[in-house]
Order: sequence, then C-alpha cells, then structure tokens
Amino acid sequence: MGTSSGSNIHNQPSSKMLPPRQQPRSGGLQTSLSLVTSDPMLSPDGQEPRSNSDNIRESPTESASSRETWPTADTVNGKKMENGKSEIDCPEQSVIRRVSSADKISLREIARERVDVVSEKMHRLPEEFLEELKNGLRAILECNGGSHQREEFLTLQRFVQGRSDLTAKTLIRAHRVQLEILVAINSGIQAFLHPNISLSQTSLIEVFVYKRCRNIACQTQLPADDCTCEICTHRNGFCNLCMCVICNKFDFEVNTCRWIGCDLCSHWTHTDCAIRDGQICMGPSAKSGACPSEMLFRCRACNRTSELLGWVKDVFQHCAPAWDREALMRELDFVSRIFRGSEDPRGRKLYWKCEELLEKMKGGLPESMACRGILLFFQELEVDSPKSLENGEAGRLIAPHEACNRIAEVVQEAIRKMEMVADEKMRMFKKARLSLDACDRELEDKAREVTELQMERTKKKQQIEELEKIVRLKQAEADMFQLKANEAKREAERLQRIALAKTDKSEEEYASSYLKLRLSEAEAEKQYLFEKIKLQESSRASQSGGGMNLHRC
Repeated sequence: MGTSSGSNIHNQPSSKMLPPRQQPRSGGLQTSLSLVTSDPMLSPDGQEPRSNSDNIRESPTESASSRETWPTADTVNGKKMENGKSEIDCPEQSVIRRVSSADKISLREIARERVDVVSEKMHRLPEEFLEELKNGLRAILECNGGSHQREEFLTLQRFVQGRSDLTAKTLIRAHRVQLEILVAINSGIQAFLHPNISLSQTSLIEVFVYKRCRNIACQTQLPADDCTCEICTHRNGFCNLCMCVICNKFDFEVNTCRWIGCDLCSHWTHTDCAIRDGQICMGPSAKSGACPSEMLFRCRACNRTSELLGWVKDVFQHCAPAWDREALMRELDFVSRIFRGSEDPRGRKLYWKCEELLEKMKGGLPESMACRGILLFFQELEVDSPKSLENGEAGRLIAPHEACNRIAEVVQEAIRKMEMVADEKMRMFKKARLSLDACDRELEDKAREVTELQMERTKKKQQIEELEKIVRLKQAEADMFQLKANEAKREAERLQRIALAKTDKSEEEYASSYLKLRLSEAEAEKQYLFEKIKLQESSRASQSGGGMNLHRC
C-alpha cells in the first residue's frame, strides 16, 4: 500500500512521494478494452489450472478491476515505438493472387501441426490471407458468436496447451503470424493480434513460455524483481508488478483504491478480490492506544498485514483533487466496502462519512465540496488520535522503566523503518539497473534488426534493379520482333500482289494460246473441208465426164 501515513514505513506522509500504485505512469494508461480471458493456466492457489469458462462467466457484481484490459491507442503506439520494429520506407510491389484450397491453412492446423511444417506453409501465403486468419481468431476471442465460438476457442487452447513440442527452441523457427496466433490462443489475450502492437519474436516466445509478463504495458522479465516467493516461483506467467495475487489478472487502473499493495513484499491485490476472499478483516493494531484492533489487509504472498486507514488517507490526499465526479463516487464506494465491517471507532467513522457523502452526491452535492469534506475528515482523524491517546493516559503516571521501554520501542521502530526504507531504495535501485540492462539489450536487438532490414532492403533494391534491366531487355526484344514482323507482313503483301499479277498474266496468255490453238484447228478443219469439197467436185466431174463418153459410144 505504499507509503501510507499509518503504514509501517513512515509516520507521516511525504508530499513528494505517492504510493506506488498511485504513481502517475507514462503514456496515460487507462482502462479501455476488456480482454476475453486471462491465462487459463494460472489459478489463485498456483496449483490447479483454471478453465477459461471460469474466467468468462464472472459475476456481474465484480468490479471492472477483475477483468484484464489493455491500453488505448496512445499507449499502444508508445509501446510500439519501444518494442516494435522501426518502419523503413521502401517500395513494395503488392502481388494479388488467389490461394488454392491445398495451400490454405486453418487455426486448428496452426494449433495442432508441427511448427516447421506450418511455418513453411505460411511463408507461401499472401499477407491478406494471414490477416484474415488473425481477424478470425480475434472474432473468436471476442465471443460475439456465442457458445459456438467459445467452444472453438477452448478446443484451440486445449490443442496448444496439450503439446509438449512448443518450446523456446522450436518456436524460433515459427512464422511471426503463427507465433502471434499461438500466444493469443495460449493466453486468451487478443491484444497480441492487434495491428498496432508489434512485439519482437523473442518477446513473443518468452510470453508463450511464461518468461515474460503477458501484460502489453508491463513486459517485465519473470519472475519480476527476481522475487523468490512461492507465488512468483510456482505460478506460470505471474508478475507481481501488475497482477493480482488472488485472481492473477491485470489492468491499468492507477490513482485508485481499487488496488491494495503490501507494505512489505510489494505484491498487489484487487480490493474486490481481497474483500471476497476475506483478506481484509479486523486485526491487532500495530500501535498502542485506545483502539486494540483496526482494519487490516493480509497479503497472500507474504501472509503479513498492513493497515488500511492510513493507506486510504494517503490515496485521497494525493489523488482525490484530480478525480471527476464518477471517480470520486466510485472510490468512496470502495472505501465504504472496505470499512463496512470495521469495529474500531475511526474505521466506523470513515465508513459513515463515505456513506453520508455518497448520499449527498447522489442528491446533487458538487464533487469539489465532497472532496473537501473527506479531506477535512482525514485531518480531523489525525487531530483526534493524539487527543484520545492523551485522554486515555493522562490519568496515570508512567513508571520510569515503562518510559524507557517505550523510548526503546520508538527507537527500534524508527530503526526498523529506516532499514525498510533502505531495503526499498536498494530494491528500486536494482530494479532500475535491471531495467537499464534490459533497455541496453533491447537497443542492441533493435540495432541488429535495423541492420538486417537495411541489408534486406539493399538486396530487394538490387533485385528490383535486375528485374527492371530484364524487363527493359525483353521490351527491346519485343520491339525488334515487332519490327521484323511488320517487315515480313509488308513483304508478304508485296509477294501476294506479284502472285496476283502473275496469275492474271498467266490467265491472259493461256486464253490467248487457247484461242490461237482453236483458230489453227479451225483453219485446219476449214482446209480439210475445202480439200474434201474439191475432191468431191472433182469426183463428180469425173463421173459426169465418163457418162457422157458412154453415151457417145
């Protein structure tokens, strides 16, 4: 619960330090879109895996903090600049081709078939088909189609989680879209399929094998802060920086009483989950005074307690002026539910005050007046505490040995708090060092990726230039062949004209020869007939002369 005024770390809150969960985060994280499920392999006790059906069928009375959410577009774009590949402008030639039924691949095949076989198929598929696959899985994760899509997702998840061959070594050979689909199926988080989120291949593999936080806005190496507690070491994929110890889910709520942090181990718990599981209850007060017990939060990770009143006061003092009306009413409702079962006077007063302010705000009380009222109430509680102690002990004298014991207790408490602060600072330093090392490694990876992309761009450019040379050469050959074809066509037309002319001349010569032949034959026949006629006339003449001679005789 951070540095609350009533916590075991500081006696008075510092105006410069906010509780860890109330620290403003870069990127303006907000609760924007609910994801379907959390990791089904995680369970509150770290022993039995929870089915996705338990995650989907949540009670309507549970708060939104028990649902996993992912950031808005601004946060996504910021994260993309950190984890995604830098885009390099290069000319791309989009080729649209049809995919045959034999080349197509389904989500079930991706979930069941060997990694290298599926990867080889996906490298032959166009980007449009791969996007359709991702859109289909996003629709299944949204469960807009009802029970059928939910059953389909559970089937896919059983296939993926039942395989023993999906290891970091085999997933290196996976196609990027194949890896995104496998991670989305295994975790049930559709953010891994979002076009504006681009994680490196190594990060996706680490998320799949539970070596990196599945929270897109966290992405911490697991176990976070090298925590060796039973929860962090035995729960696959659990991150103590952003996940609830009880429900294992995460969201991006800050500046709120919706999350409770342990003062000692820095693990976080949803307030709703803590109330539902009885982690918020009355317990012995760490302070001596009139109240022997107070409302405490018991952390499931370390099983130690932290007081709640000082934590709530710190949250409201640092964050309430920035809340709007709806947020203030929601936070007052949270505090009211936290202290509903309180038995100490201060806790009961806080419960009544929250209920009173909620009723007044429902009746139209401005949020500014309600905010001033709750902050003034916390100031009055601080003033009343020393008075009650003073009134309770003024009637008797304190023995010297008792006074020495109290002084020793105060000194020991101060030393213990200083040691805790030193440990916290050392932990923060180690965390910062680890973050710096991770950033250096990420920068080296990005530099290598940029070098590879530049080399690939140069290679593609050379290939394009070679293709352009081939195209120009083929175009010149085509022009040459077209020119020769035109010449051949003109030559054919010329020969055709010559052939026609010769044919006409041949026909004329043939007709002339035929007429001459017929004329010769006619002349010969005429001569023949003339000779025949002469012969006949001479024959007649001879006959007529012989008859006359006979007549004379």
